[in-house]
Amino acid sequence: MIRVRFAPSPTGLLHIGNARMAVFNWLFAKRHKGAFILRIEDTDVARSEKRFMTQLIEDLHWLGLTWQEGPDVGGQHGPYLQSERLHIYNDICQKFLKEGIAYRCYCTPEELEERRQIAKLTGKPPRYDNRCRTLTDTQKNAFETSGLSFTIRFKVPDELVTFDDLIRGTCQFDMSLTGDFVIMRSDGTPSFHFAVAVDDTLMNITHVIRGEDHLSNTPNHILLFHALKQKPPQFAHLSLTMGADRTLLSKRHGAFSISEYRKLGYLPEGLLNYMMLLGWSLKDKKEKFMIGDIIDTFEISSMSKSASVFDQQKLDWLSGQYIRETDLERLTNLSIPYLQTAGFISTDETKIDRSKLKIILDAIRSNISCLSQIVREVDIFFKDVVISDSHVEFLSSETSQSILSTFYINLQKLNTLSPDIFKEVLKTVQKETKVNGKGLYMPIRIALTGREHGPELYSIANILGINTCRKRIERFLSMCRNFK
Repeated sequence: MIRVRFAPSPTGLLHIGNARMAVFNWLFAKRHKGAFILRIEDTDVARSEKRFMTQLIEDLHWLGLTWQEGPDVGGQHGPYLQSERLHIYNDICQKFLKEGIAYRCYCTPEELEERRQIAKLTGKPPRYDNRCRTLTDTQKNAFETSGLSFTIRFKVPDELVTFDDLIRGTCQFDMSLTGDFVIMRSDGTPSFHFAVAVDDTLMNITHVIRGEDHLSNTPNHILLFHALKQKPPQFAHLSLTMGADRTLLSKRHGAFSISEYRKLGYLPEGLLNYMMLLGWSLKDKKEKFMIGDIIDTFEISSMSKSASVFDQQKLDWLSGQYIRETDLERLTNLSIPYLQTAGFISTDETKIDRSKLKIILDAIRSNISCLSQIVREVDIFFKDVVISDSHVEFLSSETSQSILSTFYINLQKLNTLSPDIFKEVLKTVQKETKVNGKGLYMPIRIALTGREHGPELYSIANILGINTCRKRIERFLSMCRNFK
């Protein structure tokens, strides 16, 4: 059975680029009816925090991802926290030492840095020179007696390592250019290379799907798989996601962490859909799709080799599409916390007029790309309208005054207001003023909302009700007269 894993480090919030790797691992497992495993690489004790792991798991679940094995669900290949697997790494490391494929290195960090600088100055690759590989017994005993700390390095053979990447094709690395690398640090924690190879071996990982920034690590891992007497998994190195300026994705490009997108009110299905467009596309170039529609046709080999570019505008467009199509009851439930925080509705849910709220949300949903924007759009229904000086000047024109006066007079004849009645009133105003189109609608829109854009006027009038419409028109008729 195909088994893939997502193995993040809990040193910060899960960001778009890393979450994208999780998404494609999960999709690949779904496509092949395999297992998706979550493994937490938390051996960096100084930077790893439990709160980040908790948030990471919540964010992945929010996106709709599930896994068959992991720290929160268990599994027969656990534990799934590397910090709980230290004894495993130590046992295998001792085995490597006995087999002579690893050795103790007593070089200090200062010595290593000095040699790196010398290598750079002489035009040589800044690799470890393997000097501790050939220490005599006398030299080893002297180092041991001195109490000097040591790391454990893996002996890298001088050979070509070749593998077929599912995305990039045949890749070849000359290991004679690589120095022996550390597999166990002086503090007893495993290096990234060692922990990954050991865990992937013991967890029976069949496919490693990760970013192309790990491509150069792959030959080291293949050598470790061979040392573990394990057939290496198949590799697929995804292109990275860049900002519009072709630099690595960061917050300055508008790319937030998944938890921040959650707080802003992006729908998970919209964000998930967008992440799948980063480096992959359907043959028909369709950009909006349900995950269930693509599982049976997804092929990892169709992933682009070129870097994808994060486009906040496209994300907003796609998210807006999902908001417009989502069930109104769900939209209402998701929107309530934002409106409560803004003070627009009661914190006591029994006092919320859900029927009216649904009408409001249905009217404005086409103007938002995330739920936090609802506060900006609905304030015209909960607060007094503020008109800018430029709008007051516009409403003070003879034409605007004629339209508002005629509109107000016709409102006075009514006892109620509905979308159909409002449309009839506008027809009457149009006939009496001989103004139509934008020239007719704009003065009324500004007087009712203080804005030049927004929901359909008939929806606005229906939500505000006849009394509020009268008061707002009356107010601005008076204001504009005084302005003159």
